[in-house]
Amino acid sequence: MARRLIKTGVTIDLFVSSPAKRAKKTAEFFAREFHKTESEILLIPQLYHAVQEDFYQIISDFDPRLNHIAVFSHNPGITDFVNSLTEVRVDNMPTCSIFAVKIPILTWAAFPKTSKEFLRFDYPKSHPND
Repeated sequence: MARRLIKTGVTIDLFVSSPAKRAKKTAEFFAREFHKTESEILLIPQLYHAVQEDFYQIISDFDPRLNHIAVFSHNPGITDFVNSLTEVRVDNMPTCSIFAVKIPILTWAAFPKTSKEFLRFDYPKSHPND
């Protein structure tokens, strides 16, 4: 999945993950593909069993110099969160899925109230031969 994302031309400035084993391992795989080290992943305990408001608060606190972030977390919270971002709805965020949005902001503090443009939803079984 990380390779598919790289093919879109996206760069990731910060990888953020729940410290739980599966989320952290997935973040590590992505980080390596983006030529980052495991030590560059920001582990946030609140992303374990996070609810929608937790995601908004965590993202709002990011450094405004960061342009692209990747957040790794768990269901059902991550599915609820992505369904709050745009009018695009998903039934479930499968393991290793990607939901990407574009946000016209200068600071992450503006994230909760700013409209978001849906870019993509991708998951491993959507293109099984990749």
